[in-house]
Order: sequence, then C-alpha cells, then structure tokens
Amino acid sequence: MSRSMSRSRDMCEWDEFSVSTSRMRGLLAEGEPDSLPPFRCLSIPGITAHEHRLCSELWVRDRIAASLPQRRELAFRFSLPERAKIRIGYLSNDFHDHATSHLLIETLEAHDRSRFELHAFSFGEDSGGGMRQRVCKTFDAFHDITEHTDIEAARAIHRTGIDILVDLKGYTRGCRTGIMMLHPAPVQVNYLGYPGTMGADICDYIITDPFTTPLASASAYSESFAYMPHSYQPHGRNSAIGRRPPRAELGLPDTGLVFCCFNQTFKLTPAHFDVWCRLLEATPGSVLWLRADERAEGNLRGEALRRGILPDRLVFAPYMPQAEHLGRLQNADIVLDTAPYGAHTTASDALWAGVPVITHAGSTFPSRVAGSLLHAVGLPELIARDEQDYFSLALTLATQPGRLAACKAKLSRNRMAAPLFDVTSYAAALEYLYHTMWARCRAGQPRAAIAACETSDHGAKFDPGVDRL
Repeated sequence: MSRSMSRSRDMCEWDEFSVSTSRMRGLLAEGEPDSLPPFRCLSIPGITAHEHRLCSELWVRDRIAASLPQRRELAFRFSLPERAKIRIGYLSNDFHDHATSHLLIETLEAHDRSRFELHAFSFGEDSGGGMRQRVCKTFDAFHDITEHTDIEAARAIHRTGIDILVDLKGYTRGCRTGIMMLHPAPVQVNYLGYPGTMGADICDYIITDPFTTPLASASAYSESFAYMPHSYQPHGRNSAIGRRPPRAELGLPDTGLVFCCFNQTFKLTPAHFDVWCRLLEATPGSVLWLRADERAEGNLRGEALRRGILPDRLVFAPYMPQAEHLGRLQNADIVLDTAPYGAHTTASDALWAGVPVITHAGSTFPSRVAGSLLHAVGLPELIARDEQDYFSLALTLATQPGRLAACKAKLSRNRMAAPLFDVTSYAAALEYLYHTMWARCRAGQPRAAIAACETSDHGAKFDPGVDRL
C-alpha cells in the first residue's frame, strides 16, 4: 500500500476505497516489497490470510537475504543446557504506557519465578511513567538496547543465554525485525503485538487460539501454532476503572443510546460505516461515539451527512489515561466492531468495563480477535454470521432494552468467572507452551502445533496433540 493510500485510510478519505483490494493484489503480483507494509495489508477488505503471508514474505525477502552474511559471521551456537529456570526474553519498544504493557503486565507478574527467568530487551524510550516502573520491576533483568545496532542487540541476547525470544512487535510501528532475523535464541516466538504471520524463517511459533486461527488455516502462517485454551490475548483482573463521568461531561446527550467504536481510524471502512448510519437512522436519539482524530473527523461528519445522518450525531472522544478511559467507557451501550481489522485491546477494554461488543468474524487473524474474546468471556452470541446479521443483532439490542440489559447482566456475572480475565490460569497455560517449546527444542524435535488445554478449574495442562481441535 502506498503512503498516499495509507494516509487516506487514516483520514477516512474513501473516494478510492473501492479499488484498494485490487491495487493491493496488483502490488502482490508485482512482488515489489517496499510498496507492501504488512501491517497495512491487514486492514484491506478481501485480502486473505494466505495473501497476508505473501505480503510479509515479500516485505522481508530482501532484508533476510541481506542479513544472511551477518548471520553466518555471528555463527550463534546454542548449548541447550538443562537448568532449573527457562530463560524467556521479551523484545519490544512498548514497555511503557502502551496497550501491549497494559495487556501483558499482570501475566508477567504471574509468571512462576521458580521455573522461569524473565528478561526484557527494550528499544523504546523511557517515559518514566508508572507503567514503565512497574514493568521494570517485573523482569529479573531489564536490558536497554535502544542504542544497540541489530547485531549488537543480537549478541547481547545470545550472550545472556536466552532460551526463548518472544517478539512483541511483529511489523508494527518501531519494530526491529532485523534482530529476530539474526536468530539470537534457539526458539523464537511471535506474540501479541502483531495479528498475523511474520513470514519466512523468523519465528518458530505464533501464540494464538483455536478460534482466532483454526487449525485448517495453518498453511497461511510460517510459524507453528501454539494454542492457548481460550483467547490468546491476556488481560488481568486488576486494571483500575476510573469514575464514570456524567454524559454531559463527555459531550454525550443525556438520553439516547450510545453506539461506540474506539478503533483507530484506519480500521474504519465505508461498508461498516454504512451499517452504523443505518443503525443511527433506525434508533432516534442515538449517537455514534468515536475515537478523536482531527485528521478524520471532518471527513467522517461529511460521510454521515451523505448517508442522511446529521453530523452532530457523531461524538469524538479525546485521549485519556487508561483508568479514566475505562471509566468513561461505561457510558457506552454497545460497542460496534470493525472489519476486516477488528478491535483487539479496545474490545477487551470494553468487556472489562462491562460493555457488550458486537463483531463480525472473518477469516483472518485480525478479523477474529474480538470473537475470540467474546468466546472467552462467555458471550459467543454476540458474534455475527455476516454483515446483515451484524446489523440485526445490533438493532435488536438497541431497540429492546430488556435484551440489552440481560446481555450486560450476563457480562457482569461473567467478568470475574470466565477465562478471559483469569490471569493466573492464563499465565499457567502460557508457561506450558513455553515449557513444551523448550522441551521439543532440547530433544531435537522439529517445531509443531502444540496446545495447552483447559482443566475443570480453568487451569491448563499440556496436551502434545492438537487433533482434538
């Protein structure tokens, strides 16, 4: 996708949106890697998971070729020692007040320190905030590699004796995939930060779940699946929820239904915006509450007007710190997901705040995450079969207060009981996956699909086979 196409998506300029899929397929056919950022490919309607893999592999093709002489020169060797603790290295520039840290922090804190030694390899700016300090305290060692070259960073990781290196960035902003290409650890894992395959010979495993990536989709991923028993996405039970401010304080009307979508603007599409405007038309007095983005707000108001909706029925929410954001989210009635790149952190935030999420699960990783979260919180009935079902489901909840109240009550009951926010069991399942990756590596076994399966108390035990899935 060209820079101009990316900018248009960010600004919700949709005049040429209808040709974006054919343009992307044309670029894939031409095989021009610099024109195909994999992250942006994830948001193009109609592009398949196999095409996502092709995009990733084109993107890194020349980079991998250029790294081979460096990799041969480094000549990393791994002794694979038997020791009491497996050394896990987490690689990221998001160890601060960022969605990745908010999602992962309680899982890191729940790791069994008698069996695992945690190392952070950070190449991000030190913001000095509370989350940065909390993350630093969580790790056994916090290595700042910001000023390191990729080769220096890879040497530091290898010198530390990391057994499993976990990349938390993929192809998102600021990533340093070049470190992973040098293979400084015997096992490398793609996890959490990027909802898709990194392609080629970069990572051995991708941590996922059976709903997000069904076993039948394995050929669209270069990594082997490492299945969590519920959702692959972590979230704890101690995320503070701030006060619920009055609607007027947020620019919302005192009465009327509040539809909400706080996804980034590049995820919005004309097709889903059509559906949202139909919902507004069908529910008098309702508003659509969106994430503030001054680049896109004027265009979105214009798109609403073209669909017969007064622009003032769109309300834009500015940035707030996490606890305050979760507090204000309680004023939403229904969260409407986007497609094909759906809500991830924004979906789990909404569910934690007690707001139902309606999604339409597609066939690619980024389109199925919200569905995975809904399964894990016991609300699979909010996963629509198709676009018409999505509209009908949202309209039913919007126009039948009893149904909406019952849905919210079920979510309230499930929040503290369902697996989605059970961080202790989540950490145990993740550790089983790590343990099994390491055991297979030490035994000289090739990587393969692995799974942690549920026990009756939401704990997990390792299941070496995945045929049951």
